[in-house]
Amino acid sequence: MRCGDFRESYSEDMAIFDSRLPRVLLGLLLALLAALPAFATTYWLDVLNRIFIAIIAATGLNIVTGFTGLISLGTAAFLAVGGYTTAALAGKAGLPFFVVVPLSGAVAALVGLVFGIPSLRLKGLYLAVATLAAHYVVEFTVTHWDSMTGGVNGISVPAARAGGLALGDDRHIYYLILVLLVGLLFFAKNLFRTKVGKAFVAIRDHDISAEVMGVNVFRYKLLAFAVSSFYIGVAGSLLAYQARIISPENFPITVAIDYLGMVIIGGLGSILGSIYGAIFITLLPELLRLGNDALAAHWPAAMGLFSQFKSIVFGLVVVLFLMFEPDGMAARWHHVKNYWKLYPFSY
Repeated sequence: MRCGDFRESYSEDMAIFDSRLPRVLLGLLLALLAALPAFATTYWLDVLNRIFIAIIAATGLNIVTGFTGLISLGTAAFLAVGGYTTAALAGKAGLPFFVVVPLSGAVAALVGLVFGIPSLRLKGLYLAVATLAAHYVVEFTVTHWDSMTGGVNGISVPAARAGGLALGDDRHIYYLILVLLVGLLFFAKNLFRTKVGKAFVAIRDHDISAEVMGVNVFRYKLLAFAVSSFYIGVAGSLLAYQARIISPENFPITVAIDYLGMVIIGGLGSILGSIYGAIFITLLPELLRLGNDALAAHWPAAMGLFSQFKSIVFGLVVVLFLMFEPDGMAARWHHVKNYWKLYPFSY
């Protein structure tokens, strides 16, 4: 009976998929996602688009926080940078989708480099406060720079255009977001099989030891912030295209807390954890809303309980995960998978 892993070369050990089954399952999943717009309602397409965008941003946050060990509370700020850059490039300059999105990510990466400089000397909560300052700087800028951002009234974003086609609704932009999601996840997965990704992990584990071994801590910390901010900036750009109008109200500090909750619940230092956490935290309020609506049909007084339940359940879930599964949902999945991989010798 075949039991466990049988790897005979370095290339097999470094392979993303260790057998044919994961490749087949991934292909089936992608085929299912490609077919979903044919029968999904507009509501669920909107939810799926927001899930895909959240996965991209959560992956970016996990790169700097989970893999490199640098706590960041600037997620909402970098989303705003990506979103407002998209509004300027697409609305005022008239550039197409596939030019606007990477440029928006690049601008967010430059901003991330600026605010990543404090990471060279700060750690832990001190670094978190420094990135929190980035949020308030960006918030002040987008609120008061009326000529560029529209101030508190916000700014509209034209429909995404690709090859001369206007892709204005959720059904059409769905495929653009899905393609970018797959590409960015593939890049992130491969990043940590390279010298750069391993340097990130070495800094997280012990930056002094990493520096002794020859890792340029200055360079790689800044690079981690840049890569992370690029991902989040791309997510902000897609969010602007999907929402079609953005304002400072779209990027409160609670957004940064939500994304931090995603990587904690999903699993720090795990690409799969970013996916699980983003799906869970994005679906949670939708399921609570549907449950609240169903309850309100029989008990009208329950209509106003949704917002309270959301905050209570979110906080409770984070606390429970920290207590009983601190490594996140991805770790639990690996435990289950490893159990059956070694079955019947599951010790």
